Amino acid sequence: MKQLSKTHSTEEVIKKSTFIAIVANVNSVEQAMDFLSDHSDFDATHNCWAYRLQQVYRFTDDGEPSGTAGKPILNAITGQEFDNTVALVIRHYGGIKLGTGGLMRAYGGGISRCLQAAECEVIQDLSEVMLKVPFQYIQAVHNLSNTLHSQIISEDFNAEGALIIISLLTSTKQEFKEKAINISKGQIEIITPENS
Repeated sequence: MKQLSKTHSTEEVIKKSTFIAIVANVNSVEQAMDFLSDHSDFDATHNCWAYRLQQVYRFTDDGEPSGTAGKPILNAITGQEFDNTVALVIRHYGGIKLGTGGLMRAYGGGISRCLQAAECEVIQDLSEVMLKVPFQYIQAVHNLSNTLHSQIISEDFNAEGALIIISLLTSTKQEFKEKAINISKGQIEIITPENS
């Protein structure tokens, strides 16, 4: 998945109607709604939008025929593999009707082109692993964590050693578990459920 590095906008004229597409990174529904109220042009004919935050998404056609604006905007966000994204298309009507296909292409295509031109970054898929580590292997776990570019989130010491929670790329999780068990000859206990 990707997310935007900064707000980006594009403008195009299709059959005398002006379509202004604006996309931005957001981290909550509140941020998305604030963005929409700050950037919508209430003198325009339509302000159609969509946002996606992980599994949460919403869209509106704002008076355009049902399914011709909001859904194509959302489909463009999903199709370009963006997350934590809000997209707004402001339309100033130019007097020529585009028909349902034309509207879908104008709204969805406008956001697609806007996202393609925008600066973005790849969102890494992270997981957590919890380890029960005897004292003599704590330094080895720190070294392994550095080698696999993971991050120690917490370290709680007890009479036997430490409970260590590590955040790492999901793609390296299995390798980390195997190496932790190998360096300790099975004495490091992984207490994260296998399917997590």
